[in-house]
Amino acid sequence: MIIITGANGFIGSAMVWQLNQAGITDIIAVDSVGLDQRNLLLKRQYSQFFLHQELWSFLAQPEIQKKVTWVIHMGACSSTTEKNWDFLYANNFQYSQRLFEWCSQYQKNLIYASSAATYGAGENGFDDMTDSEKLKPLNLYGESKIIMDRWAVKQSAQPANWYALKFFNVFGPNEYEKGSMASVAYKAYHQIREKNELGLFKSYNPQYKDGEQLRDFIYVKDVVRWMNELMEKKPKSGIYNMGFGSARSWLDMAKSLFSGMSKDLKINWLEIPDDIKNQYQYYTKAEMKNWFSQNLSQPEWPLEKAIDDYVRNYLSESDPWL
Repeated sequence: MIIITGANGFIGSAMVWQLNQAGITDIIAVDSVGLDQRNLLLKRQYSQFFLHQELWSFLAQPEIQKKVTWVIHMGACSSTTEKNWDFLYANNFQYSQRLFEWCSQYQKNLIYASSAATYGAGENGFDDMTDSEKLKPLNLYGESKIIMDRWAVKQSAQPANWYALKFFNVFGPNEYEKGSMASVAYKAYHQIREKNELGLFKSYNPQYKDGEQLRDFIYVKDVVRWMNELMEKKPKSGIYNMGFGSARSWLDMAKSLFSGMSKDLKINWLEIPDDIKNQYQYYTKAEMKNWFSQNLSQPEWPLEKAIDDYVRNYLSESDPWL
């Protein structure tokens, strides 16, 4: 039995898809958003669905404590602009902490979502081997994630195997309900379709020309395949980056989208809003040597290939869900 929190969200629902592809259906789906509000699991197979606060009574049952093998904890407040610290602390730290302790007590395996936002401006690099105490997130969301990482590594009682995953710029099918937190790829596709142009932020850093700000883009299909690989191979426990391992520009992504949509490139350069200007990152690139040192696989979806798959097989379809 596998428990997936955030199962009615982007990466969580994609992980249910990944497990279903492998023939695994004994899945307990958990989310703070009920299936009556949205249902990203409509095409998926799973055993039961619980709202996130209902999970604890389920986990208190002795027979469940025997059956569970993995907890995949993708549930969180994912808004990088959230200002309510109490809300972030409860959802992104305390809930994760409680699951970590449960997995430790019953010696279950755990994967939980950290974030590349923990690296802040990248002044200490983007290496998952860096001491988390040295990192300085730029926002409260990143802070709520890093306190979990700092806490987890200090625990004497730990799950059988555990992995904190620092997701970089994940994009792909099933992100449609993320609103303002959806990837630029998703929002750009709809802009281009409606206006035949794309708005991108200007650069306010002399080291980067407009549109040449760099990000580590990673396709969700690589992410969930890697999570499945962790479950199968069980490498050493700890914190791992989830990125392609290369820095690509916003213009690279834009060109791929315009090409995939058979449209001419047209960019509308925008001012960065004042409320995020001081938090804006000009460069991210996941250091992946820790991952590869564990004989784990290379990514399979470079940006151009991923955008082509996303546009042709999902975004342009009437039923775009995994």
